[in-house]
Amino acid sequence: MTADPARAPARGQWWSVVPLADLPPGSRRVVRAGQFTVGVFNLNGRIVAILDLCPHERVPICGGRIDGTTLPSSYGTFDWSREGEILSCPWHGWEFDLVSGACLVHPGKRLRHFPVRVEDSVIYVQA
Repeated sequence: MTADPARAPARGQWWSVVPLADLPPGSRRVVRAGQFTVGVFNLNGRIVAILDLCPHERVPICGGRIDGTTLPSSYGTFDWSREGEILSCPWHGWEFDLVSGACLVHPGKRLRHFPVRVEDSVIYVQA
């Protein structure tokens, strides 16, 4: 249940942000971790923490819709996948992969991830 270190910001202090029991699969919490407002998401047991800031217009993103997305599919069909892993910005609808941070339609735009760990049933974020 840790974030990929390659996507991690500069090292900082570990902050206790939410008890694991208060973040069941499919849920999220927006919390403070030091000077940052962070969205903490439980993606079916995988804990992910992102900066609550859309890289498009620099507005809060963590309150956006969480859904899936369509995959490349044959003519006349729509293959739906990634349910519960795609976050849409509530302002302009840009979609981001919560696991990788990548924007689905604008390469180069990414969500900022923070390292996470679970210790003694408490979620910690390094910020």
